[in-house]
Amino acid sequence: MNSESTLPAGNAPEWSVSDLSGALKRTIEDAFGYVRVRGEISGYRGPVASGHVYFSLKDTNAKIDAVIWKGVFGRLKTRPQEGLEVIATGKITTFAGKSSYQIVIDSLEPAGIGALMALLEERRRKLAAEGLFAEERKQLIPYLPRVIGVVTSPTGAVIRDILHRLEDRFPRHVLVWPVRVQGETSAAEVANAIAGFNALPAGGRIPRPDVIIVARGGGSLEDLMGFNEEIVVRAAAASAIPLVSAVGHETDTTLIDFAADLRCPTPTGAAEKVVPVRSELMALVADLARRHGGAMRRLSDRRRSDLRALARALPGPEAVLSGPRQRLDLAATRLAPALARNARAHEQALLNLSRRLEARSPRVALAGLREKLNGFARGLAAARGNAIASERARIAHVRDRLATLEMRARNAFGQSLGRRRERGIQLGDRATRAFAQGVHRRGDRLGSLWALIRSLGPEAVLGRGYALVRDEGGALLRSVAQAQPGQALTVQLSDGRFGAVVSGGGGTAPKPAPRAVRKEPSGSGQGDLF
Repeated sequence: MNSESTLPAGNAPEWSVSDLSGALKRTIEDAFGYVRVRGEISGYRGPVASGHVYFSLKDTNAKIDAVIWKGVFGRLKTRPQEGLEVIATGKITTFAGKSSYQIVIDSLEPAGIGALMALLEERRRKLAAEGLFAEERKQLIPYLPRVIGVVTSPTGAVIRDILHRLEDRFPRHVLVWPVRVQGETSAAEVANAIAGFNALPAGGRIPRPDVIIVARGGGSLEDLMGFNEEIVVRAAAASAIPLVSAVGHETDTTLIDFAADLRCPTPTGAAEKVVPVRSELMALVADLARRHGGAMRRLSDRRRSDLRALARALPGPEAVLSGPRQRLDLAATRLAPALARNARAHEQALLNLSRRLEARSPRVALAGLREKLNGFARGLAAARGNAIASERARIAHVRDRLATLEMRARNAFGQSLGRRRERGIQLGDRATRAFAQGVHRRGDRLGSLWALIRSLGPEAVLGRGYALVRDEGGALLRSVAQAQPGQALTVQLSDGRFGAVVSGGGGTAPKPAPRAVRKEPSGSGQGDLF
């Protein structure tokens, strides 16, 4: 036994694994509480079946596990992505199942403008690869829309600028869908507004817009992030109504600008793009009407002159009808001879048809068929006679051949029967000799076996001077202890048996004193001993 196992345990307290893990958890949570950690997202696993998100935050020297619960993940403004550098705010705790510590994140934000721009560039490449920014997807903006839908904040200066510019250029019916243009819910509200305008039925109680303007004033990159979300970009790309993006100032660029059918640098510029100037349009229409009237008058004058020239060149009625009248007279003079020739031609054709019909009448056809049938009957009778004669000759030839074959078969059977009879006699002699030899060999073997049995049997042992002693039941006595005083026994020798009675007792068998002895020949049954 190891001497160390006999040492006392000491005064250190004994912890269970669960107690130790709980103590470590409380110590870490009390010591740190909420912290802000900056690092790069690694090993990102998107929402699993439970809706939670797991990944790690790392820098050049260390790494810490991180988890975002399902309820918190749905409220995040910045969604985690692999390789994104972020600043995470959360609570440090431990996970007893893996004996590790982790941070439970409550909020997430990009680590600086550079990281945010990298995130936007990666998102732009992803959406462009899906074809959401393709030029062939873009629609034409209507020249003069009846209804204009505006998605913006109802309290800001943007909607007033748009309405003022529309009033100056060309007043139109404007529908405003109020949304938040900044904050966590901004992206979802803008996307729902675009989808809501598209869901309005044509000719419904609320008129369906002919064009949609998504507008917002200028701001920082973080303020405009709602218009960079995927949900907003996909809603703009899926809009069946032409959409104009007017987010920020001229230097501001958001992802909705790439998906929109038209991008304007400012909300005021968007109002100028969707409607023309009414006064200019009226002047243009008046000028076009004037030009159209002058063109119609000039066309009418030219057509009138052309009609007069054509009227002078037209011939009179008599000149027009003289040619057809002469052709009619000529045709009338040629009609009677032509009718006579036509009648004669048809008469000759009718005669030809009657002669052909007579040649193909049923009586002529029936006579020909009857003559052909008689010829067939005569040919059939001759063929039957020839066939009967040929069959008789073939039968006679077959009969002769059968007689010849029968004679050959008889001769062959007789010869074969003689050969088989001789073969049978030979085989019988061989079988007799073989049987005699077999009987002789088996007799010799039987004699040898009988001699062996006799040499190994009890008679041979008795012949050497031994005896078998049996009790009244015929059982052999193998020990002196089995003999009882006064017991009648039978003693068998090699040449017979005799009876005996046991006298005395003890361990040594006394010499038997026979009372009456009658010798029996070997092989006879047990006789009377007295």
